[in-house]
Amino acid sequence: MKSRDLAYVALFAAIVAVLGLLPPVPVPGIPVPITAQTLGVMLAGSVLGARRGGLALLTFLAVVAVGAPLLSGGRGGLAVFVGPSAGYLYSWPIAAFVIGLLTQLTWRRFNLAWAMVANLVGGIVVIYAIGIPFTALFGDVSLTAAATGSLAFIPGDLVKAGAASVVAVAVRRAYPVIELPARRPAAG
Repeated sequence: MKSRDLAYVALFAAIVAVLGLLPPVPVPGIPVPITAQTLGVMLAGSVLGARRGGLALLTFLAVVAVGAPLLSGGRGGLAVFVGPSAGYLYSWPIAAFVIGLLTQLTWRRFNLAWAMVANLVGGIVVIYAIGIPFTALFGDVSLTAAATGSLAFIPGDLVKAGAASVVAVAVRRAYPVIELPARRPAAG
């Protein structure tokens, strides 16, 4: 990995950490708050691509695991990985990877619509699919209650997906970080 790639990974891990400074919003019915940090997940995948976006979130979670209070509300340490929001944390590197992969697959025709698809699939579907079952398991609530409670996340996540998509398209035009290999000429 190039030093520039390491700098991007560290930068986006730091962006997720800064978004953790915004206070969490409690959600009635489930023990998982609304945070701004999923915006960082979406941005990492959209701007950095699959590999670097996933690594940025793995780096962030590693720093949280060693005790840095970088999660919204000042949480950190190993205990957060067995709590009600653990599944959401586990989903972040996967979500960033999926967003990045979808971005890379549509890179040559990447626009706001493709960016929204990538952020909705990775940033909402993937995160909820992993987070909701863990909330039910560790939060001592039923799967139905966890799923119903997570509906409160949808409006904010739609706004975050839109914001991340706008940023991703602007970055692609001004300073594309994702570099795809050149197409090989067809064998004749």
